[in-house]
Amino acid sequence: MKLCEGRVAIVTGAGRGLGRSHALMLAEQGAAVVVNDLGSSADGIGADATPAEEVAALIRERGGKAVVDTNNVAEWAGAKAMVDKAVSEFGGLDILVNNAGILRDRMLINMTEDEWDSVVKVHMKGTFAPMHHAGNHWRAQHKAGKKVDARIINTTSHSGLFCNIGQANYAAAKAGIASLSIVAARELSRYGVTVNAIAPRAETRMTQGLRELTPEQVERRDPAWISALVTWLASPQGAKVSGKVFEAWGWGYAVAESWQHGPITPASKDPAELGPKIEEIIRFSRKNAGIDRDTWLDI
Repeated sequence: MKLCEGRVAIVTGAGRGLGRSHALMLAEQGAAVVVNDLGSSADGIGADATPAEEVAALIRERGGKAVVDTNNVAEWAGAKAMVDKAVSEFGGLDILVNNAGILRDRMLINMTEDEWDSVVKVHMKGTFAPMHHAGNHWRAQHKAGKKVDARIINTTSHSGLFCNIGQANYAAAKAGIASLSIVAARELSRYGVTVNAIAPRAETRMTQGLRELTPEQVERRDPAWISALVTWLASPQGAKVSGKVFEAWGWGYAVAESWQHGPITPASKDPAELGPKIEEIIRFSRKNAGIDRDTWLDI
């Protein structure tokens, strides 16, 4: 029995890279897939249906079911049309993988308003809008007395969790997606929906050329390592996992733990008293630098 046999999935940004890998593996495991991709460049310019069409054709060649969707997930009506297509083409929706994204890296003081707005819109609104419309579909099913066993898997980033320099727009959006996923998990659980997020490390067109990699490092950044986790979370076996943010790549999977209460000191209404108090709790607090890049098997 395949993990996702009989389930219907939407994968956004499925024409290339991680999204392509997710779509192919979900189909391999029995899911019918709506292959969504606007077909823009890595910085969000232009549109081309060819990548999505090629992925859908490959799924069908392998005996699976797939349709192409070229809606812009950051547009309200486009996100709804994508959800409606899954229902009309395959009779329902069980899985939503929000993967679409763009990059427009720039140091904060050099970043333009458009570079900020475009990245935040694609990532944040392009995650929220499909979740909103899919969530309403599942709520309606639940209220009609139908059993819902649905999944949302969002894509955050190590840049959002650990704050890369030069990616203020991207990091802010990806951090927001991590928090949004946890909120959505709490809100949608009553309807039979789980929500998780993944922070992938993979070699795709958005990361190529950033650093020299050994053959082993390239292998450990194969998108298939991440797609395996996405597919498991999307399956019935993932029903008890919700509200989690995972780091994922070929070296392993980890649960990324959110903001925690650290050291505490008594409050004061006199700012002149605060110096020693704040120095003390900072001394015993963890750095906000994320994991040490030399400690986890050569990140």
